[in-house]
Amino acid sequence: MATTAREDLLAAGLAVFDRDGFEGATVASIRTRARASNGSFFHFFASKKELAGTLFLEILQRYNGNIIAYVDPSCDAKQGVARLIRAHLDWVANNRREARYLFEISRGEWSEELRTAQRARNSRLAEGIERWRAPLIARGELLPMSSTLFFSQIIGPAQIFCRAWLSGRDRADPREQADILIACAIRAVVAMQAIEKTGDVA
Repeated sequence: MATTAREDLLAAGLAVFDRDGFEGATVASIRTRARASNGSFFHFFASKKELAGTLFLEILQRYNGNIIAYVDPSCDAKQGVARLIRAHLDWVANNRREARYLFEISRGEWSEELRTAQRARNSRLAEGIERWRAPLIARGELLPMSSTLFFSQIIGPAQIFCRAWLSGRDRADPREQADILIACAIRAVVAMQAIEKTGDVA
């Protein structure tokens, strides 16, 4: 029961933040949507901000887990790049509310404790990608660059379309841009000899 009550509050928080934004959301509106008492809310969370931070970390963990699951050591350079981009686009399109919260609504002034937890989760994502990427760099199939630069080349351009869709500025499904985003990313991070190799892109 306790776990369900906590999950209900997090789900309610996500819905209220999506509807009202962080500033507009209140503990009362979250409690009402979750059908939770005041005591129940404060049993799990000291404040709206604490619930928001917990929600951010849980969504981030699900997003990162999804990205890592798409790539394994059997993927060559082009396949891995394609899978990473499709994983991001698919997750955003299939989890629009969570993606809006993660990329559009979440707060810029999180506590350092939360930022530390965020960095730890992102480090695990980077480690998962590096298990696939490092051997390809060693073989000369991927261009050598920092993991931050690599990820910005893979996800950065896709994120432009995702943010436009999430904010309502563009109604086109960002997955419609997958093929051209993959082609551009391959040219940015894959070595020429690996680009010229024949084979399907996943």
